[in-house]
Amino acid sequence: QVQLVESGGGSVQTGGSLRLSCAVSGSIFSFNYMGWYRQSPGKARELVARISSGGLTNYADSLEGRFTISRDNDKNTVFLQMDSLKPEDTAVYYCEGDRWNGGVSWGQGTQVTVSS
Repeated sequence: QVQLVESGGGSVQTGGSLRLSCAVSGSIFSFNYMGWYRQSPGKARELVARISSGGLTNYADSLEGRFTISRDNDKNTVFLQMDSLKPEDTAVYYCEGDRWNGGVSWGQGTQVTVSS
């Protein structure tokens, strides 16, 4: 079974940057789309960014261009570069993959904390 493993979370101050990685245990092409979601305490999980197998991207409007999703197919890894971080970006960030057959896989999540 293909697994998704996130890494790169941590604690930064406002204005700082982090780069999250999501390693796919098998082939990244098992998934039609891959994305990053986040969930803050007491809030619903929300989409941050998605990238298709062909490299097309879309982002949550609220990010104001601060985040960039990318993928390295040779390394079976998806990245989320997060710049100009704000306290409201504090959340657990999850990697997600949409399988070609309609199934969905999730990673275990990685904590991002932004202090003011």
